[in-house]
Amino acid sequence: MKQGLLCIPTYNERENVEAIVEAALAADPRVDVLVVDDSSPDGTGQLADRLAARNGRVQVLHRARKEGLGRAYLHAFQWALAHGYSYILQMDADFSHHPRYLPRLMDEAAAGADLVLGSRYVRGGGTVNWGLGRRLLSRGGSLYARTILGVDVRDFTGGFKCFRREVLESIGLDEVRSTGYAFQIELTYRALLRGFTVREVPIVFGDRRVGHSKMSRHIFLEALIMVWRLRLAPPAAGAGARALLPRPSPGSEEAAKDMGTSVGRTVRPDSTRAPGARTHRDEARP
Repeated sequence: MKQGLLCIPTYNERENVEAIVEAALAADPRVDVLVVDDSSPDGTGQLADRLAARNGRVQVLHRARKEGLGRAYLHAFQWALAHGYSYILQMDADFSHHPRYLPRLMDEAAAGADLVLGSRYVRGGGTVNWGLGRRLLSRGGSLYARTILGVDVRDFTGGFKCFRREVLESIGLDEVRSTGYAFQIELTYRALLRGFTVREVPIVFGDRRVGHSKMSRHIFLEALIMVWRLRLAPPAAGAGARALLPRPSPGSEEAAKDMGTSVGRTVRPDSTRAPGARTHRDEARP
């Protein structure tokens, strides 16, 4: 089995793609990179091809048209599984997710977490250069999703993740309904329902360096509606387990300094509650 594959979807990211790919490769030698380009008119895909020609750790998937973030990730996940990767990671192309966190995500998955979330909303995480409105929208979106779905995940809408391949093989990728940012909520929820352990680790989310955000009113509305669809007609569930509160994170002195007071929290599947069920919390110990 190969180790990790980092999936980076792109659309008009020519200004970012070379820098983000090179930074990711330098951050963790266990991780290869797959750029998934939706026929960007600015030439992102062609630039990615040149990167792949120079470095055997880089691959490129060219898609015929733009179909949304979720479709791009699903295509990438299927490619990763077919090519024998043990860990499949996802992140944005614009440095809002910084590659320096890749080793932490890989380490937590290798230590036993089934799905690792880079979280803005556990201690040590945060955001940079966000206005009040955006902070309220992001926190409110996560609170909305976890309240309706009954899941104790602090950063439900985040898109910086590491999956063990067994998760993606088990959660029914061909049945995923979301295309935009609701995709992030749906995959985490499916993982919990199937009995997998989700661990949140702190990241600091920066605003994109160059280019423009892909967020739209349609994407926002899809997320609002999809949460209720998942609640009223959930995917098939698996066995339950516990939700664990933060424990001190493993890692180097340098990593701790970089992240501030760095902790993580683990959400186990019985924190995905059926009506009338309880969420159990225990202290998680190092």
